[in-house]
Amino acid sequence: MTVTLKLGSLDDPKAFKRLLLVPFDHLNLDRGVLKNADSATDVVLLVQSERMVTGRPFHKERLFFLISSARHFALELEKSGFAVLFIEAETTTAGIAEAREAVGELPVLCAEPSSFRQRSQLANFGVEFVENDFFLTPRTLFQEWAGGQKSFVMENFYRAQRVRLNLLVTDGKPEQGRWNFDADNRLPPPKNYTWPDRLNHSRDEVDLEVAKSLNYEPTDSWATTREGALRQLGHFLTNHLAGFGPYEDAVTLDEWSLHHSLLSPYLNNGLITPAEVVAAAVERYDDGHAPIESVEAFVRQIIGWREYINGMYWFLGEDYKELNGLGATRKLLPLFADSSKTKMNCVSQVVSHVETRAWTHHIPRLMILSNLALVTGTNPQEFLDWMREQFVDAAEWVMVPNIIGMGVHADSGRLMTKPYAAGGAYINRMTQYCKGCAYDPKKRVGDDACPFTTLYWDFLDRHKDEFKKNHRMSQQVFGLNRLSDLPELKTRAQEVLNGLSEGKI
Repeated sequence: MTVTLKLGSLDDPKAFKRLLLVPFDHLNLDRGVLKNADSATDVVLLVQSERMVTGRPFHKERLFFLISSARHFALELEKSGFAVLFIEAETTTAGIAEAREAVGELPVLCAEPSSFRQRSQLANFGVEFVENDFFLTPRTLFQEWAGGQKSFVMENFYRAQRVRLNLLVTDGKPEQGRWNFDADNRLPPPKNYTWPDRLNHSRDEVDLEVAKSLNYEPTDSWATTREGALRQLGHFLTNHLAGFGPYEDAVTLDEWSLHHSLLSPYLNNGLITPAEVVAAAVERYDDGHAPIESVEAFVRQIIGWREYINGMYWFLGEDYKELNGLGATRKLLPLFADSSKTKMNCVSQVVSHVETRAWTHHIPRLMILSNLALVTGTNPQEFLDWMREQFVDAAEWVMVPNIIGMGVHADSGRLMTKPYAAGGAYINRMTQYCKGCAYDPKKRVGDDACPFTTLYWDFLDRHKDEFKKNHRMSQQVFGLNRLSDLPELKTRAQEVLNGLSEGKI
């Protein structure tokens, strides 16, 4: 099915010289293939692939966000004077072929795709690529950096980018004498703290049409236009940036987003750019409206972690996502598909947030969801697929390094020097979930022992021969020698693993 949003001079296809393909994560007039577009000679094409909609069990909140954002963007292109084709087709290449039937055999241009698979598919179809400039670090520049490293320490990359981009530095020296204020930003959830109101996003006719096509009622969590994304940015800067740093690692019962920006979906689909987001945050610091601890932490997430993860995705190669260095073979636990399939309060609450709005912040992703997959020995590729499908801001370039490298340590330490495994003590310290839970975070054996506590020690024992060679893990492995109840713990661990696989723990 073809939906032509602007006929214009499509009545005279000979007027056009190029067909510009805009993927659903390139929605920006000033970036990618549209940066040098000419409405007089270029036709813009967006393809809603049936494979994207039905090929995998994507969360409908995610599909709604991506599709509605793309449709809104197509309308904005029309208002800007472009001839636009928005085509629904089985695949992206089928959509390109259909567009060529309408406008002739024009050369097809696209910004470099965001995944190995899409790049290969489009290249094989004859699509020409221009530079992907949706990131602050060109891929060639990152390759140069990574190629000269003995180990891929994100902090080293981040500091180099601070200097290169001239952000929070003076004469190459960091603002207030420190590169990183992370040690000041690990406070537990405050008591009786009033979180600022979130910004809710209303739905227009386009949103409602997309929602109807998906047979889904979306939340009001996510905007689907650049205007809405900019409102979200402004709301964050005014109401949340100052408090972002101290509590960025906290997890509370009464508020799911805390002071987090909620900007990642818009950064990842192009509605806003990292350059404008970072500039706006630094301006708040320069004007005295936000402390260095919070601004530096936010800037580090954008120019440090986000740019680093994208660069490492391309540097590590296409086969990286298939790694399984710990030999994890357990099937995906039922609780990931249904939050009621566990009595673990932290896991049930976090999965329910994902079920509702396709999002939770980085600590629940890493220290609850990924931690559980890690210590249970869940197959990395099955867990990766689930994370890829369920999050509104998911993309392959984001999830592959984050899960394979950081989340479940499936790359044997190539990206991160240690696995991010933790027991109930960490969750009890950093979250409010343990109070009232059926399980006691202080116990590692017994029917009411916290599964995280039990499985943390069992995980170390299972992999002790490998981990004792790791200088960052040797102390934890040595702690096994102090466990007088290790045989009982291993028995309990099997009960927990079986119960989780059956959806009963």
